[in-house]
Amino acid sequence: MLALIRYSVPHGRTEEFLAQAHDIVDTLAAQPGYVRGRVSRSVDEPELWALVSEWEGAGFYRRALGAARMAMYPLMTLMINEPSAFEDVERG
Repeated sequence: MLALIRYSVPHGRTEEFLAQAHDIVDTLAAQPGYVRGRVSRSVDEPELWALVSEWEGAGFYRRALGAARMAMYPLMTLMINEPSAFEDVERG
């Protein structure tokens, strides 16, 4: 399962965002079901960032969000409100 949380980060907050986003990834990485994660930046729109993580299943991801809530809180105002959980679809 892929989790994608996008953020719109003003230029002046890049360093602060990066430190906090990496703290979120570290918190998520300590949770059961975590596979891998990273912080990425749009090549075409430098103010658009993404926190991408992979999970063994949606239940693991949803429980991990609860555990990471305090780490995520400072960045909530920068978060783009949209669905974040995507399931893999096998080729038919």
